[in-house]
Amino acid sequence: MPWNDKFECMPVEELQKFQLQKLKETVAWISEKVPFYQKKLKELSLTADDIQSLEDISKLPFTVKNDLRDNYPFGLCAVPLKEVVRVHASSGTTGKPITGPYTAEDMEQWTECMARNLWAAGVRKEDIVQNAYGYGLFTGGLGFHQAATKIGCTIVPTSSGLTERQITLMKDFGSNALFCTPSYALTIAERAEEMKVDIKSLPLRVGIFGAEPWTSQMREEIEERMGIKAQEAYGLTELCGPGIAFDAGDQNGLYINEDHFLAEIVDPQTLEPLPIGEQGELVFTSLQRRAMPMIRYRTKDITRLWREPGHEGRTFIRMDKIFGRSDDMLIISGVNVFPSQIEALLLEIEEVEPQYRLVVRKKGYLDQLIVQVEGKQAVYEAGSERRHEIEGKIAAHIKGMMGISVEIDLVEPKFIARSEGKALRVVDERPKQLR
Repeated sequence: MPWNDKFECMPVEELQKFQLQKLKETVAWISEKVPFYQKKLKELSLTADDIQSLEDISKLPFTVKNDLRDNYPFGLCAVPLKEVVRVHASSGTTGKPITGPYTAEDMEQWTECMARNLWAAGVRKEDIVQNAYGYGLFTGGLGFHQAATKIGCTIVPTSSGLTERQITLMKDFGSNALFCTPSYALTIAERAEEMKVDIKSLPLRVGIFGAEPWTSQMREEIEERMGIKAQEAYGLTELCGPGIAFDAGDQNGLYINEDHFLAEIVDPQTLEPLPIGEQGELVFTSLQRRAMPMIRYRTKDITRLWREPGHEGRTFIRMDKIFGRSDDMLIISGVNVFPSQIEALLLEIEEVEPQYRLVVRKKGYLDQLIVQVEGKQAVYEAGSERRHEIEGKIAAHIKGMMGISVEIDLVEPKFIARSEGKALRVVDERPKQLR
């Protein structure tokens, strides 16, 4: 049974009535409390009374990441700071950090959404959970911690890094569940092999991974290497952190917490809404957040939405695993290329490790894509002729599946830096003015 069957299994018609009511309340709230939205809505001559159906959300303005940066740190906050009990923030690697203030009510809602995530993955009160997400301003560590506390688990708050210690504690404490990024899970699995620790023989049975895009092929790789079930958590600092969507025991799409988030798919170019089932950019509106509600926030994530009866009676709309990000998309020889597509193809090659990096350079007037991927030890040691053979095999596979020519650089094991958080998959070496 789901953690909260009242909402997770609510009849769709009833759920949509609830969403509409909360949407109208949110629009009224921002109209009164947030000058940024006051101005936007006034320019459009819109009020909460103009929202008569869920489809009317298309009348509302979009919010983009630069809006949050331009209003840094608390320009979009709808409550006085004396009502804010916590502030999280993004890393700010591409500009000013994105701040996320929370009221006490927001914290309760976030914890509830994350508890649904953990519960759907099979985490229970008797479990010992190892939380290897970073603690601090990043939402991952504390988001998972709060939910595990609510469920009543024994928590081992290792945070990220110190991989050998992670493995030692996993073995000594008998951890049942692991929380971290998928790329770090692979780092743990690889280091365990080097330490001669049979991770499959440990009590660990499930991992809940998120904070970066990962393919179904990477899920299978993690499950095979660690002997666990790999579940997913999806979220954004801008909306609350992890807990927006999650997969359940059937691993068939991610259930969106629809009582808290209203999802849309729009065409990334025209921004026109797309019918359910079509792939496009994911857009979210928060429905119950008090400190910093987001209206039609453009995630840049590419996916599709679909609805059908779900696992254990869930009725929430589902989204596919993220296909890619519109801002991560590369255009090579006129073809749109997402890192996730390359990853999926590389993981079909048995002679390589699941560690890769895409390097984009300028070659004359054209963009050139170099795929650096680690060869398995035996392959790399077999000599240059064998390496060239595998490079040709990979290049032909990508050419045959995607129609683009790429340069393959089969590098030695451990050449690519290991991730303790989000993996760096794309290195753009083009001059900025030519990108």
